[in-house]
Amino acid sequence: MADEHEFIENGLQRSQIDEFFEEELGRAGYGGMDVAKTPMGTQIVLKAEKPGMVIGKGGENIRKVTSALEEKFNLEDPQIDVQEVDEPDLNARIVADRLANALERGWYFRKAGHTTIDRIMDAGALGAEIVLAGKVTGARSRVEKFNRGYIKHNGEPAEEIVDTGQGVAVMKLGTIGVTVKIIPPGAELPDDFRIHDDLDPEEVVPDAVEANEAEGVEELLEGEPEEAEPDAGETEAEAGEPAPADEAEIDEDVVEEVIEEEVADEEETDAGESEAAVDAEDVEEELDELNEEIEAEAEDLVAEMEAEDEAEAEDEDEADEGGDA
Repeated sequence: MADEHEFIENGLQRSQIDEFFEEELGRAGYGGMDVAKTPMGTQIVLKAEKPGMVIGKGGENIRKVTSALEEKFNLEDPQIDVQEVDEPDLNARIVADRLANALERGWYFRKAGHTTIDRIMDAGALGAEIVLAGKVTGARSRVEKFNRGYIKHNGEPAEEIVDTGQGVAVMKLGTIGVTVKIIPPGAELPDDFRIHDDLDPEEVVPDAVEANEAEGVEELLEGEPEEAEPDAGETEAEAGEPAPADEAEIDEDVVEEVIEEEVADEEETDAGESEAAVDAEDVEEELDELNEEIEAEAEDLVAEMEAEDEAEAEDEDEADEGGDA
């Protein structure tokens, strides 16, 4: 059998065994399991809130579970070890089953969620998250979340540190999925750090101290910074250029020429500005003349129109008088 197929079959068998224990030991507060195959047989470690109910009177229940494992899953000599959960409120599997049972008994989802997450935080958890998904209050499905503290959602810490448990509440309207995530107290996260005030660095990190002494880090920090040496190209360029005889002396002829050029530029600028002002005045005079001509033409047109109106009125009056006669 290929390694891939063997890996898949082992995972499938593990999931089936987990579901079997959840059905058989749900009332005992089943909190998960660990399976390890050894030369002596299959070692299974069960975590339960009530180990007495798992073992049963005189070990009757545990023998029944062992025989069922041999028949259903073909396990060779299964050896079951039952361990009691020290703090049930920090076991995500047990908390999810409790919350699902509370919802089935008629608890309002918001009250059940807040009560459960408060109990988790009171038990000392660093963070917790509860997610309810399904028909919580009506015919339409939705998701409700309850968060407290600090929680990791991805990366290696989410897989190794965060304890995740799931449960299902069967309601009249439909099923509600319950997911619980808990970071237990004392979990060491990658971004955690501690400050030690009264410790000697040689006791904590002796290798780093020896490396610093070998490199002379303290001497480098105490000493003055050295000036950067110029590049070879720059030194050659400076050597090729002749040094000026006297940098302080300035050629008076050059200065006078520069001053004359600046004065000439200023005169040209002033002349240009005066010409622009004269051009603007000429344009304004031409516009005024045009406006006067236009006004005169308009007055002549108005006078002609009035004269025509008067002539037409006189003709009409004469025509009316001739008709009356």
